[in-house]
Amino acid sequence: MGVGQGAATRNALHPARAAWPAARCSRVIRFAAAALAWCTCTLVFVAPAAAQWKPEAATYSVGEIANLGVTMSDGTVLRVDEYYPTTSSGAAAKGPFPVLLTQVPYGKDSPDNSVAGNSYANTYFVERGYIEVVADVRGTGDSEGDFGLFDPVQATDGATLVNWSAHLANSDGNVGLFGASYFGINQLLTAAAVGPHSHLKAIFPELAGDDIYRDAAFMGGVYDVEFGSIFLDGMAAYNLSNPLLETPDATSPESADTLGVELQHVRGLGPFQVALTANLETGGADGYDEAYWMARDPRTMLQDIVDNRIPAFMVGGWYDLFQRGELLNYSGLQNAYDGRPVSAPMLPDQRLTGRYQLLMEPRYHLTCCDPPAAAVDDNDLQLEWFDQFLKGENTGITNTTDPLHVYMLGTGKYVDTRTYPFAAATPTTLYLGAGRSGSAVLSTNDGTLSPTKPTSASGEDPVVFTGASEPCDRQTEQWAAGAGAIAPEDAGQADEPCGANDIGKQVGPGSLAYTTAPFANNEVIAGPIDATIYATSTRPNTFLEATLEDIPSGSLASSTPITAGALLGSFRALDDSLSWFAPDGSPLIPYHPYTQASQTPVPIGKVTRFDIEVFPTFADIAAGDRLRLTITTSDTPHLAFTPGQLENLAGGVYEVQRNASAASFLEVPLAPESAYTTACSLCTNPLS
Repeated sequence: MGVGQGAATRNALHPARAAWPAARCSRVIRFAAAALAWCTCTLVFVAPAAAQWKPEAATYSVGEIANLGVTMSDGTVLRVDEYYPTTSSGAAAKGPFPVLLTQVPYGKDSPDNSVAGNSYANTYFVERGYIEVVADVRGTGDSEGDFGLFDPVQATDGATLVNWSAHLANSDGNVGLFGASYFGINQLLTAAAVGPHSHLKAIFPELAGDDIYRDAAFMGGVYDVEFGSIFLDGMAAYNLSNPLLETPDATSPESADTLGVELQHVRGLGPFQVALTANLETGGADGYDEAYWMARDPRTMLQDIVDNRIPAFMVGGWYDLFQRGELLNYSGLQNAYDGRPVSAPMLPDQRLTGRYQLLMEPRYHLTCCDPPAAAVDDNDLQLEWFDQFLKGENTGITNTTDPLHVYMLGTGKYVDTRTYPFAAATPTTLYLGAGRSGSAVLSTNDGTLSPTKPTSASGEDPVVFTGASEPCDRQTEQWAAGAGAIAPEDAGQADEPCGANDIGKQVGPGSLAYTTAPFANNEVIAGPIDATIYATSTRPNTFLEATLEDIPSGSLASSTPITAGALLGSFRALDDSLSWFAPDGSPLIPYHPYTQASQTPVPIGKVTRFDIEVFPTFADIAAGDRLRLTITTSDTPHLAFTPGQLENLAGGVYEVQRNASAASFLEVPLAPESAYTTACSLCTNPLS
């Protein structure tokens, strides 16, 4: 597949719940519920490869030193817990041992985060010869300072903590980073900040974003109030309560600092909780992808990670909050390794390295997987990675020519491939057409979706801006981090009901549906994806959301959501230098600047083009099934418009064009299922 970037180059894992560290998993779940809530480096000897690496059995017991103070460059004291290997008698084992560090923004020791007294520590690693350090991010837990969302100072703090950890008693000087979500993003920020001669030897970021603004905080320029409210409100609660909850006994020398830390956290609530939330919800400066977000985006730091020679194994999910960014982190790191622009699409024959790998699972942020099966035990996979780079064992984990391991939705299997975009998939243009297709009986238009371009001079479908939409869909579940799927999963169900069927989304004046004929053979939709919609509007702004669904063979009452994307019309300007294009010039990843200067009112009554980025997927459409594109004008409760946006949207009626001069289309990469036959090399689960 030839995919170009820019105008000049267009043609050129549940881990079964025990497998995810139990403490980490349960804590993040409790957070949601409550808030609802990478030559110049130190050489490491690598031993000859064993016949086949296997995780060693637990050898050590675990000792703990709580609330150690570590002073940052500006004098701020962060608190950490150290977990270290002990002998059966309880004495510290001699080692030396490598160190694993994680940085926690939710309170490393708060009672609701404790599992068997281990908090965010994962004693699996300690028992196998690692020291673990669990640190409270500044302004959180029992650490001093003011908290800010991925504040740049946290990367500096991370580099200081890496150096401090390398000099612990019994440390061998090699450090790795682990953790998911916020912890995972902080790994990327830290790995970029440590420099090329660091003690940091490897990272394992799970569920970590590439572009915070586009991946999770906003979609199409509209604020993600569903996730934002859960996260921001939850952080406020933790920042206020954790200094008291983590206070050691009254005889401890740091207990006297508790009140001071508490007051610092209260002080930090103003700029973080109140000002940031108000800014995002009312259209302030932080509601645009400008200085605030760019200073926090891992995508701007990927080259530094490669320059610092820090290898990274990443784990993501097709329904994760960072679904979009996880693949871009992979392509960015591989590009940097090959001396290519980080933001460019990978080339089919590009030089690759096993030092940067990605495993994409069928998971939400909090729950995995659909069906409940992971590719490999998460603990074992991390141990194999860290044993390779921290202990110098040749585990074989980097000996792969296919470093991209992906779950194929709809098949129950994992496969290995190489590049993103997926080289075997051919970008295919499917045009919106007149109905009725006879497949979407609840739709007002029931249009068609086919490779045949319209020839008629006229043809359009009206749709109304409703301001609210049917909430029973995948988006609601995904941007709540999968909280609603926990109970169904525990009950043995593959997904919560709305994530499995969003048929109600196609009902009403605020929705249009366009469906293909039944597929003749099994085909894989291998993103990225674009929906380009031509439309007129009666108001100076528009909002259009595009959702892809799999329609089972012969079904009129079932619609399985796959992926989605959205765009506020005033942000329709394209940055060609950062967009990805198909060989015919159609967008695959339309990159919109989302800046104040890029905003342009939608001309009333004039046919206007809107290129919608639909988040990537890797989904099999079985023979006999159909593919549907559903267009809606709202997304409740996922996205919330600012008062100014709503003023220009209210009362809007759009005419979606499907004619010769304005042929709306879906640009979707398709490949026969037989194109992906390389079995997942690292997978151990029978279903994989």
